[in-house]
Amino acid sequence: MTASLAGCKAEAAFGKKRREVLALLGSPDEDSLVAGGNGDAVAIAGVFARLLALCDDDVMRVLTLVMAETLAAGSAVIEALGNHLNVDMGIWWQPDDAFFDLLRDKEIANSMLADVGGKLVADGNVAEKVKTQKNIIRDFLAGENGRPRVETWLPRWMKFPAESYTSRRGFRTADQWTQVQPLFVRE
Repeated sequence: MTASLAGCKAEAAFGKKRREVLALLGSPDEDSLVAGGNGDAVAIAGVFARLLALCDDDVMRVLTLVMAETLAAGSAVIEALGNHLNVDMGIWWQPDDAFFDLLRDKEIANSMLADVGGKLVADGNVAEKVKTQKNIIRDFLAGENGRPRVETWLPRWMKFPAESYTSRRGFRTADQWTQVQPLFVRE
């Protein structure tokens, strides 16, 4: 999973923004969290003093990064922001080995296969093992073994709004959006 994160475009872009903000704050540690502090009141007071010396635009950059560091993935706030801002995760993410290693549910794998290969392909492989279905999904995503390449696929749970692959209860991320969606209905 570490390799997956290290190769992630979004993580690289976010890391660049973090280093820029840390430089604004005069932090010598390029790898620390801007929202850190670890209960060190003197360090927090030093950050506050530095913020007072910055222009409003730079303070907003710092606050934006702190917010991004501290929001919980899959939370109602992330769902609200992602939907409001029309975030396209396809720009930032693509399935890698870590994704496929974590995919173990046969029903979900078959539904993903339907997403990339169509219902006929999924139905024709419904009895196959998860490993086989994952390999076929990989073939479609890479355009290998005679499969047409699918370029812009995202798992349903990574889209905004997040969706579930099953009718099972308890997909928290989708549930979060269901709870806050009425707050964002436009008149």
